[in-house]
Amino acid sequence: MLFSEDRLVHRDASYGSIEVICGSMFSGKTEELIRRVRRSQLAKLPVEIFKPAMDTRYHDKDVTSHDSNSIASTPVDHSSTILLLGSVAKVVGIDEAQFFDDELPNVCTKLANAGIRVIVAGLDMDFKGEPFGPVPALMAIAEHVTKVHAVCVRCGAPANYSYRITADDQQLLVGEKDRYEPRCRPCFYRVP
Repeated sequence: MLFSEDRLVHRDASYGSIEVICGSMFSGKTEELIRRVRRSQLAKLPVEIFKPAMDTRYHDKDVTSHDSNSIASTPVDHSSTILLLGSVAKVVGIDEAQFFDDELPNVCTKLANAGIRVIVAGLDMDFKGEPFGPVPALMAIAEHVTKVHAVCVRCGAPANYSYRITADDQQLLVGEKDRYEPRCRPCFYRVP
């Protein structure tokens, strides 16, 4: 056996991996998550998909992209639930990772160490341009990180910031085009 009791792994255990898809709002994160999970389903691998229960923008249960592509998922309130429900899968998809608690990186590590491919999508920065929730920690431990970009609504350049167009100042504010727009760095920091 390798590692401490906390990370008990046998030498012959197959390892999974952690993949992070990150970027701004409207950059195609969920679309890419759905694409990767569907490919796993085509390969007839057991798949489980999770999303935070608080995100009911498009559907109560399904993970749905801004382009209306969707896939069945299980809404959960805490990341530890993913560990319990995802342990029988070979592939676990997690959407809107920024809304989960700080235990999510540990949950993903345990799943990956158990041989599960973990695909996580989420915002890497909040509306202030600061690291958001557990996503930066996930990026640090992931084998693969894909940063996707939207198109800046002001100038057309690649956008990696989510600019809030409402006056609300709380960090967790679920919304879409009614509350956010994608912007590039110069347009994000420029006065509207």
